[in-house]
Amino acid sequence: MKKTISIVVPCYNEEENVVPLANALRLCFKEQLPEYQYEILFIDNDSSDKTREKIRGLCKLDKGIKAIFNAKNFGQFNSPYYAMLQTTGDATILMAADFQDPVEMIPKFVHAWEEGYRIVIGVKTESNESKIMYALRSLYYKLIRKMSSVDQISQFTGFGLYDQGFISVMKSLDDPTPFLRGIVAELGYRRKDIPYTQPKRRAGVTHNNFYTLYDAAMLSFTSYTKVGLRIAVFFGGICAGLSMLFGLLYLIMKLIWWDRFPAGMAPMLIGMLFLGSVQIFFIGLLGEYILSINQRVMKRPLVVEEERLNFSEQPEQTTGDSSISEQASGAPEQAISEDSSSKQPGQDACESGSLAQPVQNESSSEEV
Repeated sequence: MKKTISIVVPCYNEEENVVPLANALRLCFKEQLPEYQYEILFIDNDSSDKTREKIRGLCKLDKGIKAIFNAKNFGQFNSPYYAMLQTTGDATILMAADFQDPVEMIPKFVHAWEEGYRIVIGVKTESNESKIMYALRSLYYKLIRKMSSVDQISQFTGFGLYDQGFISVMKSLDDPTPFLRGIVAELGYRRKDIPYTQPKRRAGVTHNNFYTLYDAAMLSFTSYTKVGLRIAVFFGGICAGLSMLFGLLYLIMKLIWWDRFPAGMAPMLIGMLFLGSVQIFFIGLLGEYILSINQRVMKRPLVVEEERLNFSEQPEQTTGDSSISEQASGAPEQAISEDSSSKQPGQDACESGSLAQPVQNESSSEEV
């Protein structure tokens, strides 16, 4: 019996990428991993473009492709984590929909997994994105590794293969705000890191902005570091000691040179403004920790589903079912829009450029 590899693809406004990615994944399994079955799971985070329409077309033509449509946008961490918990494969691969996680890495992940590694991850050594962003990310990873009690993984975005045993560990965590990168570093099995160069997005624009990047940084910081609170304690103690020392020196100097040493308001104002700003900063930092605690205490669900497709039964694939024609890989849009009912009995669906031979007299999707 063939082993199944599940591919989880989180989506948000990726109408230009989902079909080419599905074609590329199917071609990869046909040419490089023919001894494996695939399960491709798209989870859409409430896209406002035609992403869901494209995914519906993929699911209709191939029962090996599944979909979960979220009721709203549940963030960049909850949605992919939840999808990984829904997979049924012997191993699960998480990758982005924008081709910045190369499809060519999948055979390397699978081969390392067969060698005995239960976690195989991709680590960026170079990136074709903005040099400034890459440098800032590198600086962040260096800082978080120094501050964290857990050995964080530098330049790791979550792209990698995870054995079903580790997926079971993820299911047992019951964390409403999971941070996969930290969980892999803290609780993961023996892993293998495979370097790669991150390409640019194939199409569309990035959905990351300052707020989303800051949110990711704070989630990592508050989940895996104590240094913020410890700095507040130490810095507060040092400032208190220095304030007492300067106050005592100021009093002595005033008593000795009463007429020549004016008390003045400037030193007091400067000191009060400095200490006030420090207090506000650390109150804000403490608020970040409290916010993280609050999100975990509320025990909200990771995701609320609106609909799921092709989960009624497991796909029964053969080597032929997993194939993709050269026409489909070259014209992905045609693969969705073409009416499969117009084919004559016995005609090979691959010859007409479709993704897979349609299943007759069977519902293409089921809402759960």
